[in-house]
Amino acid sequence: MPATEIIPLKHTDLFKSIKVGDHTLSNKVVHAPTTRFRALDDHTPSDLEFEYYSKRSQFPGSLLVTEATFVSEQAGLYSNVPGIWEAKHVQAWKKITDEVHKNGSFIACQFWYLGRVGDPKLLKKRGLDFVSSSDNYVDKKSKKYAESVGNPLRALTEDEVHDLVFKTYANAAKNALAAGFDYIELHGAHGYLIDQFLQPSANTRNDKYGGSIEKRAKFVLDLIDHLTSIVGAHRLAIRLSPWAKFQGIKSEEDTVHPITTFSYLLHELQNRADAGNQLAYISIVEPRVQGTISVGEDQQKGNNDFVGQIWKGIILKSGNYTYDAPNFKTMLQDISDNRTLVGFSRYYTSNPDLVKRLYEGWDLVPYDRPTFYTKNNWHYNTFANYEEEDKSIKEEEEKRFAKDIGLLKAHL
Repeated sequence: MPATEIIPLKHTDLFKSIKVGDHTLSNKVVHAPTTRFRALDDHTPSDLEFEYYSKRSQFPGSLLVTEATFVSEQAGLYSNVPGIWEAKHVQAWKKITDEVHKNGSFIACQFWYLGRVGDPKLLKKRGLDFVSSSDNYVDKKSKKYAESVGNPLRALTEDEVHDLVFKTYANAAKNALAAGFDYIELHGAHGYLIDQFLQPSANTRNDKYGGSIEKRAKFVLDLIDHLTSIVGAHRLAIRLSPWAKFQGIKSEEDTVHPITTFSYLLHELQNRADAGNQLAYISIVEPRVQGTISVGEDQQKGNNDFVGQIWKGIILKSGNYTYDAPNFKTMLQDISDNRTLVGFSRYYTSNPDLVKRLYEGWDLVPYDRPTFYTKNNWHYNTFANYEEEDKSIKEEEEKRFAKDIGLLKAHL
């Protein structure tokens, strides 16, 4: 795939400063969460991740959102995904946030809880139950697998949901503060646990956390209210995907239309903002993105216009903004309201100096999708900045795996 040509955007609204929470960003380009499996086996952030975030925070005043990060052991498990529930995780993340801050930029930790899309076999190995909002599997294949490994899906009890809010997520939030994160972003999109409570296709409970829209939204609103008391609303954000038909979520085919569900949630968040507790931002996945793939306009259902009509604060939109390069008409139109940020992920992987390239109008290097979810360093930290020569050797980098961040060599 050839390089993507672009025009210089330095004189556009993309590079007008914007205040998000208590911090002022120099630009509206955000590193969106990119799960890449480069943490240590014990879920501690690694030297590879240190290098990755260091390189992508070089343009001062930029905002990076980390890859999805487990808030507890039971929140997973996927191998080599970072966590933030133990002291060793905090210590490693602190080295990364210190580096980002040294570069003059800001960083958010995205909190992740897999729920019914976790791995029941890995959970069982650690003596943990496979849990979700309900005992409602993603599909028959998931049910067969969970039962075959002796860890069938079960619904969280009311007491367990309460503990998720006041213990599990609260612990992760305190750890995020100790680790030096500027923001916390709750992953409420793409069929993970928060979304599993919100969506009627996943939530079949009949207690105070299920049934009506108000009850399905109770878990996330309780969570936001409690975390606000710990970190402040100005450090808190949430990611939502109203139209994602992904991991068993039915979107517009569900018994309750997504606009109905998400309008209620947004109204509740705006009410809190009006009362003095405005979130740093709300991250919205555009309907052109379905999980890890982008779809054509003929396959897109609905739009997110209703979000900005209800929520008056900062909005972060993510969804393949490079498809109309070199002029970026869609992106420039989206940010014209002076409150919208735009998220990039795939092209941020292959262009560590993405913000500078957009500023100057330098060509974008194509990403290498087959290397996204490998565990070595090839095409993770081997892409060069525009004015630098790529001296990496594929065979050598494929042998380089994550190491303890404390062993990081001074080569940056």
